[in-house]
Amino acid sequence: MGRSTRNSDLADRVTPRTKLWLEVNSQYVFGLGISNILKAVQQTGSIKAAAREVGKSYRHVWDKIKQAEQALGVPLVRSQVGGKDARRSELSELAQDLVRDFDNFRQTLFQLVQVEFSQRLRETLEKHGRS
Repeated sequence: MGRSTRNSDLADRVTPRTKLWLEVNSQYVFGLGISNILKAVQQTGSIKAAAREVGKSYRHVWDKIKQAEQALGVPLVRSQVGGKDARRSELSELAQDLVRDFDNFRQTLFQLVQVEFSQRLRETLEKHGRS
């Protein structure tokens, strides 16, 4: 493979990365970690099982949920104490929408960043005779 061919597909091989999170009053509230925790709660029906699912301690998961709820001022998880059913926790409707919207926006952001970066990198390579 010649040098120009190798350089011409550089823009297709390079993948930019970005992080997305939500803040309230300049303080982190919600990001990929809490989104994954909430999805695990929804999937398993249990905060304890969700903690296992994401590889974190129960205390860590509980604290993250409570911190997000406090910062947002809304409940994200409804839990039922006791009973025979192992599925005692579920996401509030707002939490379900928040997780879905966050995931969709995150995916859209990645796509936009990739398109924009690829275009700029192609222009840079052309400028330097690498197209």
